[in-house]
Amino acid sequence: MSHKVLLVDDSKEIFQMVNQALHSPILNLVWAESVEQAEEKLEKESFNLILLDIGLPDGNGLELCTKLIAEKPNQPIFLLTANDDLSDKVLGFSAGADDYITKPFNTLELKARVEAKLKKLDSLQIQSEVLEWEKIHIDRTKQEVKVKSGDSFVSVDLTSLEFKLLSFLAKSPGVVLARDLILDEIWGKDVHIYARSVDTHISKLRRKLEDASDLIESIHGTGYKFNPDRIG
Repeated sequence: MSHKVLLVDDSKEIFQMVNQALHSPILNLVWAESVEQAEEKLEKESFNLILLDIGLPDGNGLELCTKLIAEKPNQPIFLLTANDDLSDKVLGFSAGADDYITKPFNTLELKARVEAKLKKLDSLQIQSEVLEWEKIHIDRTKQEVKVKSGDSFVSVDLTSLEFKLLSFLAKSPGVVLARDLILDEIWGKDVHIYARSVDTHISKLRRKLEDASDLIESIHGTGYKFNPDRIG
């Protein structure tokens, strides 16, 4: 899965260090140099993780952390600070932060902590009954699917079989699933259906997903892969 991380810090040197430490084709690092810039970016998009400096030129990172957690309790936040006093760490965790990283920090340690947090978030996402990505939301409890159309999400009317098929693919994002495996899971091992029948149902499912149809990727000679990070 790809991830978006917001760094809120007024130091260009810190940005360069974090950018180098977290550089990855599946991670997009966004930089905000102040509380005002951070709030502007957060109004427009969501982030998997926020790296937040405490001492900012136009405000206090702890106060911003408290505000963000009040608005979105599950928002992961790591505090960055040059102060390693125990009392400040306690305040940071009390404000809702998930971790507290002291400057100057070791880039390898930062990378390890961030990757561990993002990996845990990915795992929780897959186990959840509600799967949400930028282009598609799947609620397995309500059997509802919504895809992004323009600036909003619209419901998609799927049959029970189509929903089961989509859910099975979405539970293993990025994993290539063979046609035979899909057949056994969706129709059962005792049902005699040609493997190519999967192609027909996938085609119908894609048409209904419209703008999100590209999320189901064909793997030549094998089967299919659900790729929620695919663009176009």
